Amino acid sequence: MGKLTLYGIDASPPVRSVLLTLNALGLEFDYKVVNLMTGEHLRPEYLKINPLHTVPTLEDDGFYINDSNAINAYLVSKYGKDDSLYPKDLQKRAIVDQRMHYNSSVVSSTGRALSIPLRAGKSEIPRASFDALEQVYKTLDLFLESNDFLAGNNLTIADFHITAVLTTTMLFLDVDATKYPKLAGWVQRIKELPYYDEANGSRLSQVAAFINSKKYTIV
Repeated sequence: MGKLTLYGIDASPPVRSVLLTLNALGLEFDYKVVNLMTGEHLRPEYLKINPLHTVPTLEDDGFYINDSNAINAYLVSKYGKDDSLYPKDLQKRAIVDQRMHYNSSVVSSTGRALSIPLRAGKSEIPRASFDALEQVYKTLDLFLESNDFLAGNNLTIADFHITAVLTTTMLFLDVDATKYPKLAGWVQRIKELPYYDEANGSRLSQVAAFINSKKYTIV
């Protein structure tokens, strides 16, 4: 196995999704923090390995790949003892891909809409942003209607991607178990994974501290 290095920052949900995958696969890796606040992602040496100046970036023995969706699919395909986290069966894989596209296009953008005003120094968040998050929770609850996990009855990287975002949005609005019982149950199952805290739970402190430091109102 080549030497794996993950470049990222704990506050980034995509980075945490890769940390979940790396831990689920039991892979050894180095973790190099790229401080976005101080502009480390814009330095020439980082732009050389990621022209998009984003996190995460994964290095596998001199091979660099960007974007958490591509990274996690690559890791399972190359290092997984089996394909359960990212199935080779085309129909099962299509469901995983659909969930990940939904995360990229809807869940993540919904989460960003909540934090963008605070990062811009504002003290008000539009109610519409919370309404959109409620719709996301409702949709995810439907995905779980007859499955234990978001893309079927097996844990997949789709669960990791959405876990990383949802545990961030839940700092703004918790999942109401009376409204979304399936989703609340899924959250609990994820939190019981033996590597959850190391890969995600313990890394939420930066985000929580930032949100808690802002006295925002919903308008």
